Amino acid sequence: MPTTSLPTVLLIEDSPTLSLLYKGYLRHEDIQLCHSSTGAEGLAFIDGQCPDVVVLDLNLPDMEGMDILKAIQKQNLPCAAIVITAYGSIDVAVDAMRYGAFDFIEKPFSGKRLLVTLRNALNSRSLQRQIEQLSQYFRPNYHGFIGSSLAMQRVYRIIDSAAPSKATVFITGESGTGKEVCAEAIHQQSPRSKQPFIALNCAAIPRDLMESEIFGHVKGAFTGASGERKGAAEQADGGTFFLDEICEMDIDLQAKLLRFIQTGKIQKVGGTGTKTVDLRFICATNRNPLDEVAAGRFREDLFYRLHVIPLHLPPLRERSEDVLLIARQFLQTYSTEEHKEFVGLSPECEAIFTAYPWLGNIRELQNVMRNIVVLNQGQWVEAEMLPEPLRSVRPQPQRLLKPHKVAQPDTSPPPQEILPLWQVEKTAIENALRYCQDNIPNAAALLEVSPSTIYRKIQGWQKNGQDTKTKP
Repeated sequence: MPTTSLPTVLLIEDSPTLSLLYKGYLRHEDIQLCHSSTGAEGLAFIDGQCPDVVVLDLNLPDMEGMDILKAIQKQNLPCAAIVITAYGSIDVAVDAMRYGAFDFIEKPFSGKRLLVTLRNALNSRSLQRQIEQLSQYFRPNYHGFIGSSLAMQRVYRIIDSAAPSKATVFITGESGTGKEVCAEAIHQQSPRSKQPFIALNCAAIPRDLMESEIFGHVKGAFTGASGERKGAAEQADGGTFFLDEICEMDIDLQAKLLRFIQTGKIQKVGGTGTKTVDLRFICATNRNPLDEVAAGRFREDLFYRLHVIPLHLPPLRERSEDVLLIARQFLQTYSTEEHKEFVGLSPECEAIFTAYPWLGNIRELQNVMRNIVVLNQGQWVEAEMLPEPLRSVRPQPQRLLKPHKVAQPDTSPPPQEILPLWQVEKTAIENALRYCQDNIPNAAALLEVSPSTIYRKIQGWQKNGQDTKTKP
């Protein structure tokens, strides 16, 4: 068995003479070349160590090479197969491509032809491995978030990078985009995940009580203060302190918050002593903070103290590919809670959900799904179950040409530059093959079609008597 880090190429060829010839062609390549003279040996090698590329003769003494190709496809093995045969035909080529062959070479062929095809196959495998590695970082779910869009992948990466730090994260985004979910995700990814996560909504607490809510108070500090009370900042000691809707905070209190952030010390309302706390600040707003600074409603020095790592959550309408993922998750959750039998959305419903702008973002979608599950019965969510304004939404049909004038048929002969579509297609394929030196996978890549498409086109031309000089 090969032990080097070079890519492994398995040659399955029964002819000793041809095996030596092919090995000679490949002697200068940076590969680990192995050889099997029978199909059984080749299958045993593949089962033991899957090679990067298999160069496979279709006519073997103990079995058909096509059976090996089928076995590779059936097991979904990560290797590229190059099929070689002395009995080439369009039908055989099409079958080989159908069973996953990377390319098809007809004997006799030059060393250059084999080298080019092998290098293309190795490059393809290398690219596939890179895609597989990148897919490990492509997450449809992340700490309470649901979303596989590129916009959300960027959010996940920022959270991964920012979470280990103590730096303040400033989250912006429209109402309902999941700013608190984001703050909790940062906390859960951080070294402070075992410590408290304390959230305080600055818009939900009266201004005269906000200072006490943040810093706490001592007994008798104000009317109704019957005892000493810890504030949110002290409760978050060692963990994370999340200030939601930070731009709603009173301008006078912002000065005290700034001093707290700078010193790390809190002073309870009505108290005289101070206490040092260790916490990580995360804040959020659904407003544009720079607009608030310009309007004098938010302190500039506080903004720059908090705005260390900005993180913007995109609205749902900018990641429409996530709408159905989130809707299905809510449908499953609420169906279980309400003991309903819903299993999915009808195609019409999916089209409406995708077309709707969701101005309330995920919170609006959540409420819509709860409404549907509670008020309806069935397995599939149909359009008539949708609440307003979704019920009035209809996906935009394809625009039709206005029949403002009935065109009279043109009886004149077509211009010479207009050719039959099959001829234009045939010319394009032949030009691509000529440019790629008859390498069908490369030509297919240029034309943005699959190699099997080119094989079928050639087969069709031959059956219809449309002469072609192109060789598969």
